Formats: sequence, structure tokens, C-alpha cells
Amino acid sequence: MPAHFVSIETRVEPEEGAPAPDRVISGAPKFRTWNAEEAEGGLYAGIWEATPGKWRIEYDEWEFCHILAGVSVITEEGGEAHTVKAGDSFVLRPGFKGSWEVLETTRKEYVIRL
Repeated sequence: MPAHFVSIETRVEPEEGAPAPDRVISGAPKFRTWNAEEAEGGLYAGIWEATPGKWRIEYDEWEFCHILAGVSVITEEGGEAHTVKAGDSFVLRPGFKGSWEVLETTRKEYVIRL
């Protein structure tokens, strides 16, 4: 029987990645992701970390984020820039388009629902 309690932690090896080259605006950001949950139907949860740089983002899904460390600026196309830092929580809704700029290596907990 599968466990119904899932711990979100960084004790496992992370997946490494980066934004697609055509999305990078500045820098050479790199990602590390520790996926704790990948459920059928499109539910994901875990920890994500990015190094400094700026890239274009587009969301087709809901994402709840809680910043654990670092400083980033998230700017909606034609809208306001939001500086987020440790302790901040927010939701990005489907249809969000803009940019994510990491000023200081940023680590967040996330829950994504497709």
C-alpha cells in the first residue's frame, strides 16, 4: 500500500536543467529540482532552485510557490514586477506570461496542478 504522507526534502539527487536557450534573456541560469510527488492527472510537488539569470516564462498550469531562500523578480508581460524573497508565497495562474529573474540563487517549494 503506498504511503499517504510524502516528505518534501533534498536528500535525493536532484534533476538538473536550464531554461530553453531561446527563452534566456540574460545570464546562464541553471536549475536543480527535487521532485517529491508526480501523480497521475498532473500534480507535482517538490523543491526547485535556480542560479542567477533571466528568462521568459509561460504558465499553462497553476503553481503555488513558497520561497525558501534567495531573491527573484517575477514580471508579468505588460504588468507589474514582483520581488520575492525567503518567506514569500504566491500563486502563478494559467496564462501567466512574463519573465523570471534570479538576483540571488533562489530555492522554492512548489505545488503544480495541470
